[in-house]
Amino acid sequence: MTTTRPPRRRLLGALGAFGALLALPAPAADPPAQRRPWPRGAATPALELPDLDGRAWRLAEQRGRVLALNFWATWCPPCREEMPSLELMAQRHEADGLQVVAVNFKEGAATIRRFMENEAMSLPVLRDADGSAAKACGVRLFPSTVFIGRDGRAAFSVIGAADWTGEPARGWLRALL
Repeated sequence: MTTTRPPRRRLLGALGAFGALLALPAPAADPPAQRRPWPRGAATPALELPDLDGRAWRLAEQRGRVLALNFWATWCPPCREEMPSLELMAQRHEADGLQVVAVNFKEGAATIRRFMENEAMSLPVLRDADGSAAKACGVRLFPSTVFIGRDGRAAFSVIGAADWTGEPARGWLRALL
């Protein structure tokens, strides 16, 4: 019985290619979240969105509390990774008047509910079915979180996933509370 071996040249080429892959730098970690002030002179959008049961939620009715509107989607890995710290932030600062609202981008209620059941998510969820709320708030990357002051005016946005229980996020929030 004879065994066949691949030609030495092919074997060396394959090993060289494998070695080149190992030498590649590791993929960069997600960039840190960036705080951006709300554009000077830009109005706060008059948002009106349905919750998962179809009831209307109006931004104008939320005056007197600080709002964190987190724009997210179930297909977005950084959004999913950020959710637990958003939940903790909401719990820790509820008595301070903070309301964290998850604004889902263009997904159906069944998809959102499935995600919430699997992830044990308890934040209130609004549906941005056509993406108009995200567009009005200047959201182009997910996740993005828009902070609204007690006066009903947008103060700043945070682009990218953040650890909402650590710095610098706690400092960003402290300024509003």
